[in-house]
Amino acid sequence: MSFTLLILAAGMGSRYGGLKQLDPVGPSGETLLDYSVFDAIRAGFTRVVFVIRRDFEAEFRAKIGSRYENRIEVGYVYQGLDTLPAGYSVPASRTKPLGTGHAIWCARDQVKTHFAAINADDFYGADAYRSLAQFFAQLTPAAGIEQFAMVGYRLDRTLSEYGSVSRGLCTTDTADHLQTIVECVGIEKSATGVDYTATNGERVALKGDETVSMNFWGFTPALFPLLEAGLITFLTALGADEKAEFYIPSAVASMMAAKTAQVRVLTCDNAWYGVTYREDKPRVTTAIAGLVAAGEYPANLSSK
Repeated sequence: MSFTLLILAAGMGSRYGGLKQLDPVGPSGETLLDYSVFDAIRAGFTRVVFVIRRDFEAEFRAKIGSRYENRIEVGYVYQGLDTLPAGYSVPASRTKPLGTGHAIWCARDQVKTHFAAINADDFYGADAYRSLAQFFAQLTPAAGIEQFAMVGYRLDRTLSEYGSVSRGLCTTDTADHLQTIVECVGIEKSATGVDYTATNGERVALKGDETVSMNFWGFTPALFPLLEAGLITFLTALGADEKAEFYIPSAVASMMAAKTAQVRVLTCDNAWYGVTYREDKPRVTTAIAGLVAAGEYPANLSSK
């Protein structure tokens, strides 16, 4: 089977300060993107598609895309505020991107196989790609309901030492199907463990072993018409709101509620690493160096 890796790379890290997709973390100048593509290739993925913005296309192609052109088929998709279903528009004054759900929808003409959708600035670990490839290989269509997947991580392995984070807190049934995904904000370590800020402003304690979404999704092309329907609903209700975003977790939650899609949660034992704040980078660099020393990755990915 042929699988596609769809990388959402159109965003800028406002808290981080810069285009962190291009920031090196590996011993030979590798970026987090390099490790994602490397892990996907060895899990059997044969194509990578980057969702980017046109304003940094030249820099991205030169510094990132060119690294893979001799190793895997590469494609590009542009997420723009003018890329919308026919008959819809957003205010001309809007500058904020329309969200991850919109970014994935923008790839509808470039992705024709089962695919993983990931963030460009996260390190997910090799097991995540292997688990999803196995899910795809064993996928059996069910009448009337699409079968998707999400790789879940243990909450306390996804936190930053330098500030709060937002995570999608997940619950599952006994068959590991996703039941709910709730965005929790202000999550950080506390004296007693982990807590977050509830909608009423109160701090709520968590155990730390909860499963959270880090935006590693597994979809089939059947997602795109469902996603377009959700995008149209979003634009009809909130298109005039310059700050509203169409997020993939909420879009998937709507599909589950309508019983048009079912999501299997694949639990990943790998540690997740990300650079939410600039101060996170040394920790990520050290972790990558440890994986290289342990033989999980070569010291120079471009040589493999």
